[in-house]
Amino acid sequence: MSSNTPKVAVVTGGMGGLGEAICKRLSESGLTVVAAHSPGNRRAGEWLERMSQDGYPFAAQAMDVASFASCREAFEEIRRRRGPVSVLVNNAGITRDVSFRKMSEEDWQTVLRTNLDSMFNVTKQVIEDMLALGWGRIVNISSVNGQRGAFGQANYAASKAGIHGFTKSLAVEFAKKNITVNTVSPGYLHTAMVAQVPKDVMETRILPEIPVGRLGEPDEVAQLVSYLACERAAFITGANISINGGQHMY
Repeated sequence: MSSNTPKVAVVTGGMGGLGEAICKRLSESGLTVVAAHSPGNRRAGEWLERMSQDGYPFAAQAMDVASFASCREAFEEIRRRRGPVSVLVNNAGITRDVSFRKMSEEDWQTVLRTNLDSMFNVTKQVIEDMLALGWGRIVNISSVNGQRGAFGQANYAASKAGIHGFTKSLAVEFAKKNITVNTVSPGYLHTAMVAQVPKDVMETRILPEIPVGRLGEPDEVAQLVSYLACERAAFITGANISINGGQHMY
């Protein structure tokens, strides 16, 4: 793809703490950014206005990443308004933390549909665009707990571990098509999701496990994602890059 060709990036979960940071970094690198959000998000307009005032002319698109039909309709709209998508960041994710003995089928299915089924539902909508363009970047956001497991997160850890198997398979399939596919596995970050962790658990169990002694910042992860999405990262594919302050090394 010519360097003069406008590149459209879609970030699912684009209005959360990490998603917002990723959207900003991709925009700063010259991409046209579409922040995908859940259909029930009532603050999308307010968020877009705030971002615009800060100099980020994002677009937004509602989609239910757990629904293939919703994703298909959403990307048809994105394509009509913005053109083909060449950069995709699969960032949307949820937790339903509870010990396995107390975990319901709904707890399991809801997390797997949102975190793992979404990989298929969303990526399926853009792969033909990338093949036609002869260029593409897919970055899938996993988690340190997908690598090491965590008490009360059998559903979340399973979904996040599955993401990298998806990444590796697509990396093999599309490597010769100038499409790279990588996984980024963040540790604990300063985000609303992590803010739900009880203070005593954070101070006595989580922070002592992180050698650098602090939580990560969303922008630190966003900078890595931005690099993987650029032209210069063409030789990185099928990787699972940890960014967790040393909390888990292997």
